[in-house]
Amino acid sequence: MAKKQRTFISFDWALKRLLRDKANYDVLEGFLSTLLNQDIKIDSILESESNRDREDSKQNRVDLLASNGQGDLFLIEVQGENEFAYFQRMLFGASRLVTEYIEKGENYDHVKKVYSINIVYFELRQGEDVVYHGKTEFRGIHNDEVLQLSPFQRQKFDVSEVYELYPEYYILKVNDFNRWSKVPLDQWLYFLATSQIPDDATAPGLQEARQKLRLSRMSRQESLDYDRYWMDRHILTNQMITARGEGRLEGLAEGREEGREEGREEGREEGREEGRAQVVRKMAQNGMTAQQIAQITELPLATVSQMLAQH
Repeated sequence: MAKKQRTFISFDWALKRLLRDKANYDVLEGFLSTLLNQDIKIDSILESESNRDREDSKQNRVDLLASNGQGDLFLIEVQGENEFAYFQRMLFGASRLVTEYIEKGENYDHVKKVYSINIVYFELRQGEDVVYHGKTEFRGIHNDEVLQLSPFQRQKFDVSEVYELYPEYYILKVNDFNRWSKVPLDQWLYFLATSQIPDDATAPGLQEARQKLRLSRMSRQESLDYDRYWMDRHILTNQMITARGEGRLEGLAEGREEGREEGREEGREEGREEGRAQVVRKMAQNGMTAQQIAQITELPLATVSQMLAQH
């Protein structure tokens, strides 16, 4: 499918600004219902120490914590920057919610069910699938039998399996996903990867997203903030690629500590410069004038003009 000019707000930005609004819960409900294969109705958006909105958007981490009518917790995190210990961070986030949302003195049967949903835009170790699901099971080491709940426990906790009492983890590796199909989950993955919603979208929540996540609905200030956010993302990506590819490898090849430091710094600076230039050219391709680009990026007009002239 040919690449189109962006029409819709990216999901990660929507999590920060729009999907916290009750009027837009239907978009979030559609996404969660499609992923978890059950009907999810959001009762409220919550706050916790692990999902405070952060001004440092360049880190590209977005958390949203939602709850349904049964008190289940849904933690959604978007991560664009490669992180070596990301699996441990997933564990920490889910575990922290378990302890945060039980009142002092309450019995353990009040522990909340947590769904940790992680949308990553980098290669999270080896694995060819796009969506991974993790849950806790207890198996006999002699006969591989799965430990079961008693009839009383099933009735008391209103679940059928032990794993339903524990946090569940979902990892969506959506980087470069470009396969559109009639499968609802694939349609959501396509939107997460491309910020595009084709006309024949049928997945729950996507039709609502077509109406509520249009770029044209943004105010001028929101558009400026959104463009700066995307510029930060592009610069971060180029910075990582260039710094690691040119700086670090060049420094290691020289085998000298000063060579490594100099190479890293050169790579970072080249990455920042090339990242800015790519974003400027992209904005010009989308019909913006040099003056508009200078206003959004806060770069000198002469610098913007020079970047465009070099293209």
